[in-house]
Amino acid sequence: MNKKHSHFKGKEALSHVIEARQKGKDFMQKEHGLELSGPFFSFLDAAKETAFFFTLLIIIFSQFSHTPSISFFTVFALGYLFFRTGKTAIMGWVRLERLHRIIEEERYEIEHHRPQEKEELTALYQAKGFSGKLLEEVIEILMADDNRLLQVMLEEELGLGLEKIEHPLKQALGAFIGVFISSVLFLLLISFVPLLYSIALTAVIIIICTSIGAYKEKRKTLAAISWNLAVTFLSFAVVFFSCELLKGSF
Repeated sequence: MNKKHSHFKGKEALSHVIEARQKGKDFMQKEHGLELSGPFFSFLDAAKETAFFFTLLIIIFSQFSHTPSISFFTVFALGYLFFRTGKTAIMGWVRLERLHRIIEEERYEIEHHRPQEKEELTALYQAKGFSGKLLEEVIEILMADDNRLLQVMLEEELGLGLEKIEHPLKQALGAFIGVFISSVLFLLLISFVPLLYSIALTAVIIIICTSIGAYKEKRKTLAAISWNLAVTFLSFAVVFFSCELLKGSF
């Protein structure tokens, strides 16, 4: 079945399917790109970011001989807690809206271009090794139920793993817990030891969270830790020396 239609933009059905699969792949990469999907990864990212910002503030204040009170850091923690939680929820809703748009586009194709959708489905299952009467029976069964057809086209044609997309509120909860735990650790630390010990705590949090994340993603743990620590401490160094240079202008 190698017919070409304007619906396929001059391509054969299988070529159109490959193009659609790339579209789905792009979505899943965006879904997991800037912020890893899932409450657990939100927790890890939020914990690391909180540690970074706490230490950044401490470095800045230490350079100008200010010793902020525990109340200051508590207020900062509360503000960042709600900001980071809200930001994560918003990003989650944006992802869901993007997914809903893709679903509606595919639903429209099923309702208005059924012959072409049947060709795509046939090309998909031919590529899987189906042929003859078995292929015809499978296609007819799938084409008989629009809801099942929609799910198949989303998963098979676009390659979307719908079960992997978490609810925004779950991701927000992960971020909330990450900020909360990291903040509590820092508030306890700066209540009993010199502020600059926060650098060591930041390193510990980054190492632990990065190690867990790398293990879950099956990445090289040592390389992930090295890059995360390098970027973090480079940022600290830039802030430290910038404060040294700009002390007279504050």
